[in-house]
Amino acid sequence: MQPTTHDAVQDALAAEHAAVWTYGLVSAFLQQQAADVAEGANAHRARRDATERWLRDAGQQPEPPAPAYLPPEPVDSASSAVAALVVAENDACAAWRGVLERTDDAALRRTALDALTVSAVRATRWRKVAGLTPVSIAMPGAAG
Repeated sequence: MQPTTHDAVQDALAAEHAAVWTYGLVSAFLQQQAADVAEGANAHRARRDATERWLRDAGQQPEPPAPAYLPPEPVDSASSAVAALVVAENDACAAWRGVLERTDDAALRRTALDALTVSAVRATRWRKVAGLTPVSIAMPGAAG
């Protein structure tokens, strides 16, 4: 992998680590959406594991997760839990878009596009739960 590709994949891995942690954090506050929380957590765990394998196969050492992550605001209610999930999914979109922009490898591009798409759909679902508008974002992962 090119160094910029390696950095982008490590950034995507970091976003997956953070998303897994965030889904664990919010699970206590979203009992009515427990199935959706579990689905999101499982999807990010699978993506994290696949990304770690990709890096190892490319001869790179995957960066480990941080001991904890700082949510955008304290998570102490269902609404703050959903807000944290929106941020986690948006961060994953941005990270995987970064991979798309930094690789010509067809398999990695497919992986990144799938990850971006799945996180964008999940972010839309959480924005809908939160009552945010717009519910969907025209260019997920794009800055500003």
